Amino acid sequence: MKKYFTLYIALLNLFTFNSYSQQSQLKSADKKYTNLAYIDAIKTYERVAQKGYQSADMYKKIGNSYYFNGELESAAKWYTELFAINTDVEPEYYFRYSQSLQSIGENQKANEMQQLFRQKIGITDKSMNYLDQIKANSGRYQIENAGINSKYSDYGTAKYGNKIVFATARDTGSLSHRTHSWNNQYFTNLYTSELSEDGTLNTPKPFDEAVKSRFHEATPVFTKDGKTMYFSRNNFLKGKKGKSQDKTTLLKIYRAYAVDGLWTNVTELPFNSDQFSTAHPALSPDEKTLYFASNRPDSFGESDIYKVQINEDGSFGIPVNLGNSINTIGRESFPLITEENEIYFASDGQPGLGGFDVFVSKINSDGTCTDVQNVGESVNSAKDDFAYFIDTKTRRGFFSSNRSGGQGSDDIYQFLETKRLRCEQELYGEITDENSKEMLPNTTISLYNKQFDLLNTIVSDSKGNYSLQVDCGQDYYVRAEKPEYNTKEQKISISKLDGRTYLPIALEKTKCKVTIGDDLGKCFGIKNIYFDFDKYNIRIEAAIDLEKILIVLTDNPSMKLDIRSHTDSRGTFKYNEVLSGNRAKATIQWLIKNGVNPNRLTAKGYGENQLVNHCSDGVSCTEEEHQLNRRSEFIITAL
Repeated sequence: MKKYFTLYIALLNLFTFNSYSQQSQLKSADKKYTNLAYIDAIKTYERVAQKGYQSADMYKKIGNSYYFNGELESAAKWYTELFAINTDVEPEYYFRYSQSLQSIGENQKANEMQQLFRQKIGITDKSMNYLDQIKANSGRYQIENAGINSKYSDYGTAKYGNKIVFATARDTGSLSHRTHSWNNQYFTNLYTSELSEDGTLNTPKPFDEAVKSRFHEATPVFTKDGKTMYFSRNNFLKGKKGKSQDKTTLLKIYRAYAVDGLWTNVTELPFNSDQFSTAHPALSPDEKTLYFASNRPDSFGESDIYKVQINEDGSFGIPVNLGNSINTIGRESFPLITEENEIYFASDGQPGLGGFDVFVSKINSDGTCTDVQNVGESVNSAKDDFAYFIDTKTRRGFFSSNRSGGQGSDDIYQFLETKRLRCEQELYGEITDENSKEMLPNTTISLYNKQFDLLNTIVSDSKGNYSLQVDCGQDYYVRAEKPEYNTKEQKISISKLDGRTYLPIALEKTKCKVTIGDDLGKCFGIKNIYFDFDKYNIRIEAAIDLEKILIVLTDNPSMKLDIRSHTDSRGTFKYNEVLSGNRAKATIQWLIKNGVNPNRLTAKGYGENQLVNHCSDGVSCTEEEHQLNRRSEFIITAL
């Protein structure tokens, strides 16, 4: 009975395991497998490097293995070696190096690498070419006056069942048109108008006396069940007016509940303050997060957009600033969160056409916001444009503006979005085992933008397929992770047109299992031992790969190899046979010179006798096709 022997070569992204336990399990499971050897490829690569060999590819592999396993200090060491010999590397290595340097406290160098990374991927000042972006995003709306405006200020549209609710200064009662001291504008109250099926609005009516005060009420938002309302009001509750240290009555957010058709129990939210304004609430699709505008002490500019968690018991978490991807030194206000997890907001700090412009950003799965875009002309003008609302199903909505040609100081406009701002693509493919070609279900797929912000994380289905929605014309990184496999990260550029982009991902096992008759070189990705043209002297690239083989042979003294050298069909048959034979002998002589017993090695040159494709004499083939035939093999003959 033929005996089988097994060699496990642990490749990149190794997980820790107990070799004794593994051996015991295998021996009990199958008596055919004996004399198990466990060889750590990372340690093999490191030992090669410690001998003084330098290879960018090798440093990448070692660094990546530590990086993807979260061992950033070790990753920093090897990325440092990489950048010492080669700075002409893919942009992602600048990013990984920066992250790794931060872990060891080298923040200045980390920042330098981050800046170089941004340069590599073409990130420049966001004000550059902003007019081109606005032009590209323009002409996508049909706009008309909403038909409910007065000669006073009307703004801030919210959907409430089949009605809209908005703020207006048209009528403050018998005392008529009281003005606010700090802007000389009339105080606003909430009005409502029924929305017909054809999109027209009927005559507005006062919303509800229970939420009406002597000061401003504006910008409400309602839960989907219509039972809870959040709205903005000046600091006024139960007949008492609150003032800041400078005697100003600022804005706060209040909550009210619908009981038997009436709004009651008006209370202010706990993160309000007499010393700064908090206003313009918006709800996330799951209604677990409240977004708002505020000039809190930690704001970047005059007002920023924040978010706060709504707990199950109705309490709130700690407000969090959305960061400088959204907020600027100017004013950011009037947020809207759509069912598609987009945030629309008004800003005079982002590059725009003048005054407030409306912008949109995608909210990523980790809560961050990226890729801020101006929605373009028609909605935006040289004046203030704000309080944007859109129904993502009908693509109809409202916004407010003080542009020329209106009826009052602010007017509400209706629109139909005729073309989506975001061109979307489906990024899809399957995850397979690189060697067996078997599909790999339950593989974790992470999607990153070109800045390496995490956008989404999914799991491949039961057949190993995955699908992600991405934006057109963008670059992404797709990372695939599965236990017992090397983590793989691939860059993909998406077409600028709607459609689908196919990206299959083949994963390499962290353990390479070989038996007698297998090619040891495949475990290290050695396809060929390279020689100078028409020669058989060992080049430095060849020596690096041979060091890997040498270390395996040293660690496994009973292993024997048959070294086989192959050429392509170019040149005469006899010449190729002699050349390959000399190269095989040169390979074996190098190993012997470095301490391997000659009786463990055999070598033969096969010339063009064992072509792996159709590229025989007289057949036209590409250089890549010929290269497949120029190969080196290290066949295990004994263990």
